Amino acid sequence: MNLARISSNGQITVPIEIRRQLSLNAGDKILFFQNKNGEIVISNASISAIQKAQNAFSSAAEAMGISNEDDIQALVDEERYGKRI
Repeated sequence: MNLARISSNGQITVPIEIRRQLSLNAGDKILFFQNKNGEIVISNASISAIQKAQNAFSSAAEAMGISNEDDIQALVDEERYGKRI
């Protein structure tokens, strides 16, 4: 268990163990949200945003027949050179 104290300005220092687990660095943003059990959870906002984007694009990639890095490169080549190489 890690404890943090809230300053008079409402600031907290995230313990080093938690920063490491969440891959947090100076200047990163953190996200607080309440889960279904009513608990408040903290996460790395950047990682959460990337995961949301990946989930949003997964159905689009599936519809376009993109399933691996070779498919992505072929799509890039098609956009760049006007044809799949």
